[in-house]
Amino acid sequence: MNFLACDLGGTKVLLGIYRKDVNDDSPKLIFKKKYLSSNWDSFEHILEDFLKNECKNLTHPYSACFAVAGPLSNNKAKIINLSWNISGNALQKKFNFKSCELINDFAVQIYGIPYLNKSQYLTIQDGSHSEGANNDLHAIVGAGTGLGIARGIISGEKVKVLASEGGHVEYSPKSKLEWELKIWLKNYLKVERISCERIVSGTGLSRIAEWRLSKPDAQNHPIQKYLKEIKISDAVRKELPEKICNLSKEGDQLMNEVERIWLGTYASLLGDVALQELCFGGLWISGGTAPKHFKNFKSELFMKQFFDKGRLKDILKTIPVKVILDEEFGLYSAACRAKMLLKT
Repeated sequence: MNFLACDLGGTKVLLGIYRKDVNDDSPKLIFKKKYLSSNWDSFEHILEDFLKNECKNLTHPYSACFAVAGPLSNNKAKIINLSWNISGNALQKKFNFKSCELINDFAVQIYGIPYLNKSQYLTIQDGSHSEGANNDLHAIVGAGTGLGIARGIISGEKVKVLASEGGHVEYSPKSKLEWELKIWLKNYLKVERISCERIVSGTGLSRIAEWRLSKPDAQNHPIQKYLKEIKISDAVRKELPEKICNLSKEGDQLMNEVERIWLGTYASLLGDVALQELCFGGLWISGGTAPKHFKNFKSELFMKQFFDKGRLKDILKTIPVKVILDEEFGLYSAACRAKMLLKT
């Protein structure tokens, strides 16, 4: 029996047809295709092309799960950066799915955790499970374009997803340098408050670099030319985080400083989430930056900031911490949820 999964964002739409094997609970990919959102005037037209043209020789999917980047209510969503309004009920009726669900594109990843195979993640810390701790509690944090946080209760095949907007909590500087960064960002962005997402994201890494390069000792730095282009090109901004990391690896002192501030803030946030959620089942690091920074996540700098929680630091040593390496984990997780919908 086939089922459909979709990871639907403002830039691209990734669709996949999966099946369930008798002897394996993990969804098995049959076919997938990526669409550029800007080339289409509606999501329905994309889905119609995928099912009628690309998958015409495959069994029609029984169920479907659409992970969407946008606010959700009553199985309806408005996609950020696009004028697309999507209704799960309307899609179910038009495309003859037996069951169909829309879910936040980050919260959906909780559904994928029970079905992860060993090639999809690596462990930073095994954790020493405390006696009596609730090992069903999980939390997932991911820095990409933005900062996503979700929580979940996983008990066998039963999964309860608890969405969160924790990425928008207040950024709390821990040093004079970070206070300077926060004040600069408030003035630069003309906002009254700075959320963690402004720092802990790909965009945040670029902002930290902009701040650092605004200082007199950085006027001749090679990244300066990209800062001029950023003002007229969003595409250049998206390329900047990778350039920062590459220069840091090559020994660029200023970009190394930028990356260390970013990593320290990320580690501190993860420690806060771990304490808030007491996710003894696991704290999972996801998002587009995760595979690129796995070595940094195991560094002394990162772990020191993660554990820097005063009297409660020993609790953090009992929580498993793992990094998801699968860059298409959102689609995989939507497939896991679509598989669960086969039973409804």
